[in-house]
Amino acid sequence: MTAGKPHILVLVGPTASGKSGLAIELAKLFDGEVISADSRQVYRGLTIGTGKVTKREMQRIPHHLLDVASPTKTFSADDFVQLAQRAIEDITSRGKLPIITGGTGFYIDSLVGRITLPNVPPNKALRERLEKKSAAQLYKELIKKDPRRAQMMDTPSERNNKVRLIRALEIAAHKQPAAPSRTPSYNTLWIGIAPTPEILDAKILTRLKARIKKGMVREAQTLHAAGLSYKRMIALGLEYRSLARLLQGTISRKAFEDELFIAIRRYAHKQQAYWKRNTDITWYKPTDNKRIATQVKKWLATLQ
Repeated sequence: MTAGKPHILVLVGPTASGKSGLAIELAKLFDGEVISADSRQVYRGLTIGTGKVTKREMQRIPHHLLDVASPTKTFSADDFVQLAQRAIEDITSRGKLPIITGGTGFYIDSLVGRITLPNVPPNKALRERLEKKSAAQLYKELIKKDPRRAQMMDTPSERNNKVRLIRALEIAAHKQPAAPSRTPSYNTLWIGIAPTPEILDAKILTRLKARIKKGMVREAQTLHAAGLSYKRMIALGLEYRSLARLLQGTISRKAFEDELFIAIRRYAHKQQAYWKRNTDITWYKPTDNKRIATQVKKWLATLQ
């Protein structure tokens, strides 16, 4: 371990793999607090659709970076890093263990220093030209200009976020492609949860049905009535993209459920592919909680 740096535990894995529950269990065992690294759970009101952990499920374990932004505004990776750094400082100052978990790999890698967020000045002329293009066109252009950054932004919310895509192309035009940071920000233990494809598909379907039953469609109706446009809902990706299509009457209820299951399943596989690049991650089955706890205990003992 590198001396002088705060130590953090990072739990990664595909959506529906059980990261949230494991984070709470480990927080109870090792006096920790959870920092959510999810690009959509930061938004207020996006609760059922994103599968946000409830107060009851938290079991009195403090959770940070949930409901910190308006869904009508853009929340960037830089915003996440700044807020997460403050949360880590606060948690460690009280002698507790920060546990970072969530599905947005780009956020986590930015936080721990695996990638760098370049300091590039705005280019007004370039922005005006790019603003005329769709999010799909911008992402396609980013793949050509900076494939590494495009891969890191391969999430539903990022791929549909024109502001973020234009900024990425602005950085690429400045000849500063995404690159790993040389100096990690924290002493980090990486734990990954890897369900089999069959188990993961079953969990995704079960969770999706539960969220629909809980009122995901009603939540979207409430958000729209409160001022969240369908255009913005579509840009938020995944559940909210399909919800917007359903509420506008462009797809049936069955088509909504079918396309959403396929989209979430595809997203989960992309998450797994993203994390395969990180050789620091030790992967476990969803049932390996005791083995994971043992590894965390040994890791913490080396920091004494």
